Amino acid sequence: MAKNKLLRMDNVGIAVESLDDAISFFTEIGLKLEGRATIEGEWAGRVTGLDSQCVEIAMMITPDGHSRLELSKFITPAAISDHRNAPVNSLGYLRAMFTVGDIDELVSRLLKHGAQLVGEVVQYENSYKLCYIRAKDGLLIGLAEQLSNQ
Repeated sequence: MAKNKLLRMDNVGIAVESLDDAISFFTEIGLKLEGRATIEGEWAGRVTGLDSQCVEIAMMITPDGHSRLELSKFITPAAISDHRNAPVNSLGYLRAMFTVGDIDELVSRLLKHGAQLVGEVVQYENSYKLCYIRAKDGLLIGLAEQLSNQ
């Protein structure tokens, strides 16, 4: 059997409570809304295992065009569990990490939008400044600023 050749990672999906709030939050980080659609019907449920479903999605894209974040707001069936406030050592989906130009400036803007710093902004050696934040709806996001080696 020939090996399958991985072509790329297409996107990471996150289920959200408010699509508009999530779009606004990720736009503030620097992603752009690529498109928005409603996905429904028996065919979609066969993919996800949820039978018939109706979900509104928004595809967000990074400025370099290489990475996407698919935000999903499930209309039916309704969400059945909530992992947004799980501690960072929980199993399963934890966070998405974004590299930014000025972490302190971005954190300041995100705090004004209701985000909370999980710990602190810390510096790792002379390489990175890093932090975790939670959006006002509880999504865990990592931020990294690569430092110059001057």
